[in-house]
Amino acid sequence: MSHATVNGATLHYDDHGPVTGPAVLLIHGHPFNRTLWAPQSKALAAAGYRVITPDLRGCGDSDVTPGTVYLSDFADDLIGLLDLLAIDQAVIGGVSMGGQIAMEMHRHYARRIRALVLSDTSAPAETPDGKTFRNHLADHLLANGMADYADDVIDKMLAAYNVTALPTVAAHVLGMMRATDLRGAAAALRGRAERPDYRDTLAAVRCPVLIVVGADDVYTPVTDAEAISHLAPHSVLSVIDGAGHLPGAEQPECFNRVLLDFLRTLAPGPA
Repeated sequence: MSHATVNGATLHYDDHGPVTGPAVLLIHGHPFNRTLWAPQSKALAAAGYRVITPDLRGCGDSDVTPGTVYLSDFADDLIGLLDLLAIDQAVIGGVSMGGQIAMEMHRHYARRIRALVLSDTSAPAETPDGKTFRNHLADHLLANGMADYADDVIDKMLAAYNVTALPTVAAHVLGMMRATDLRGAAAALRGRAERPDYRDTLAAVRCPVLIVVGADDVYTPVTDAEAISHLAPHSVLSVIDGAGHLPGAEQPECFNRVLLDFLRTLAPGPA
């Protein structure tokens, strides 16, 4: 694990694979940390890619900023990290909120993005009811902590059948959620409630886009992934059977195969 100070916060991250390999930055969702991507980091590094997996501000081992952290703040942090690592261009991938951060990065820093990988995410701005829900949830977490929330949503983060079928995966996902600083989790919820609409951004994407979704995702179902695919001009869509909202954790071999196949189609670019 390494760390760097970006925009006033210390971010912790893992940097695997050859330094000269094509760079891939993978962004975890809420409320997780960089270890969510462990199966992908191992597979991509073995295939010759340089894989950077950061803990977002407020998550994992990174510094916490209470209050509100917007998706644009996360995007600026990650571009700052790439700057410190002297990486001019990278494949940017994210799951759930991480996918929205990836779209936010493209919105402001399109030149820096070689390709997008969007897993189990959605493009529209938050609805009024959604804003209310996220802000109330932030208050609830600050008052009651993360444990009950983690127990309540584990059968939505994973396909319900995988909670018992994949006990090691379920324990890892529960552990990440329970360990997240409640101030960081609340700040991200408040910022995510204010996210912009990314549909126009997607329609303007000129880089290749891989869209991945678990077949049984109840948070961002296959229809959401199909909507993104229809918007992004240079996109491919892959539905992962036997998975819910976190297919990279639930079906890592299938997810890795889809991801590596996509990466191999990219023209050589700067590392």
